Amino acid sequence: MLLSLLAVVGGLVLLAWSADHFVDGASATAQNLGVSTLIIGITIIGFGTSAPEILIALFAVFDGTPDLAIGNALGSNIANIGLILGVTALVIPITFTSKLLQREFPLLLLASALVTWVIWDAQLGLYDGGLLLLLLAGIMTYLIRFSRQDLDDSIEPQLDQEIRHDLSTAKALAWTLVALAVLVGSSKLLVWGAVNIATFLGISELVIGLTIVAIGTSLPELAASLAGARKGELDMIMGNIIGSNLFNTLGVIGVPALLVDFSISPVAITRDLPIMLGLTALLFLMAYLPRQQCCVLTRFKGAILLSGFVLYQGLLYYQTLTAN
Repeated sequence: MLLSLLAVVGGLVLLAWSADHFVDGASATAQNLGVSTLIIGITIIGFGTSAPEILIALFAVFDGTPDLAIGNALGSNIANIGLILGVTALVIPITFTSKLLQREFPLLLLASALVTWVIWDAQLGLYDGGLLLLLLAGIMTYLIRFSRQDLDDSIEPQLDQEIRHDLSTAKALAWTLVALAVLVGSSKLLVWGAVNIATFLGISELVIGLTIVAIGTSLPELAASLAGARKGELDMIMGNIIGSNLFNTLGVIGVPALLVDFSISPVAITRDLPIMLGLTALLFLMAYLPRQQCCVLTRFKGAILLSGFVLYQGLLYYQTLTAN
């Protein structure tokens, strides 16, 4: 048990380090090759923030624990909205003016609707994975085209500050490859430890994925969001969450389904999926209503989001306690 706990803690620490350096290396490489800042933000930074979840999902499915993969995907989205945006908005109201983000928001709702339709029968396979990844590719293509048409977006200067400009192409590539190797190893380590803990405690892999894994992988993003709030990078905070949830919804579920047929627990569909959908819809409504507070997450709204997250964690704890 102690070894498994160390594996989870060590895996989370290494995941945070490697994901951060992977984004640094890949972004600097793209910048050195002449790729625009907005496109780097849409693709590399968006993918990089979800790379840990994608690898965890892959190893979980290959190890025969697909509920851990689904729990991680749904739980990460719930934590991103309820925990990260909730806490950050309590610290400082989040105002976003980026036209790119205002285009992404409805696309996240579309992605959430599609993933609901895909997993409703509790079975995932090649067709489902292909459909999810096809939508992800379509969304990325649409956003890239939009970014090329509107070169004066408020999020661009904030994205530029996130890119390392002091790395040569060779050094950036080296960081990318090293970080990717650590990402793979730490993901495998985390899945191994999480499954062992679930087995030892008699808790389902789904709950472990929704709690320990999902919250653990979200904590570095929470720290980054709070740091961004202090620097006034409010568009960047919202952009990271929307981009991460897009990749989690379509990529984290789509990539494993493309490679392996698997089934998931009906509880994930009847309990956790509605919570994710509800928080996503609530965030959308909060962002645009009332009209006089359009594109602002006030402290009151942040408190509502955080309260929803805390209540959900309480529900998981209660149900796990009564089940045992």
